[in-house]
Amino acid sequence: MTQPEDLFSLTGKTALVTGGTSGIGAMIAKGLLRQGVRTYITGRDRERTEQAARKLQAKSGGECIGLAADFAHADGPAALARKVADREGALHILVNNAGTSCDGALSELSVDAWDEVMAVNLRAPVFLIRALLPLMKAAASNEDPARIINLGSIGGLHVPGWEAHPYGASKAAIHHVTRSLAKSLGGDRITVNAIAPGPFPSKMHDADSEATRKAIASFIPLDRAGQAEDAQGAVIFLASRAGAYVNGHILPLEGGYIGAL
Repeated sequence: MTQPEDLFSLTGKTALVTGGTSGIGAMIAKGLLRQGVRTYITGRDRERTEQAARKLQAKSGGECIGLAADFAHADGPAALARKVADREGALHILVNNAGTSCDGALSELSVDAWDEVMAVNLRAPVFLIRALLPLMKAAASNEDPARIINLGSIGGLHVPGWEAHPYGASKAAIHHVTRSLAKSLGGDRITVNAIAPGPFPSKMHDADSEATRKAIASFIPLDRAGQAEDAQGAVIFLASRAGAYVNGHILPLEGGYIGAL
């Protein structure tokens, strides 16, 4: 029987966090590293990704490895999976965080912009999961399933006050894919869940500025944007023994915003 002090332990596991060079992805990677997880992060630029990995490793004391990956290209997920398989025989945790956005009126939306958002936010996670299944099956057991954690968004749970049609559609779709894959992969002892964050500091949503903080305070019941510990706690829960029986769920991480609508 797992002891209470071990319910959230991740020591000795291996994880991949896509888009882990900045924003919520870097927060999650840092949290995993501090839990003793050997953590791979990805970004499009190899030099920048490797530099980010070195910084995360220095701050956390864990082992962080940076791998370049471009999910806008159809072969990006398979290429990344090969890089991981060259280094690891098993993968315990996959965090599909890499994403992009496109705001603007429908009249201004281009086909290329729509396709890029769908490629990065929806196609890439699905085909990365498929490519990494052998490694995840190798890590899975009845007592300790392998874990897939997809980053959705509150933009996939409601329609915001601005137009972001492809982003919202892609996130609603990844929520549905999460449930669908949870059903199909459960027999392989792999759980699939999603986190749907509200505003967190990132390139896509500048929650660091004073103006943004004040705006957030007006519609978030907890009166603040998300912090690193909020994202880290959610992922650690889902990836540890504490969350081993959670499968096929979308966890809103937004300080009560959706419930207050």
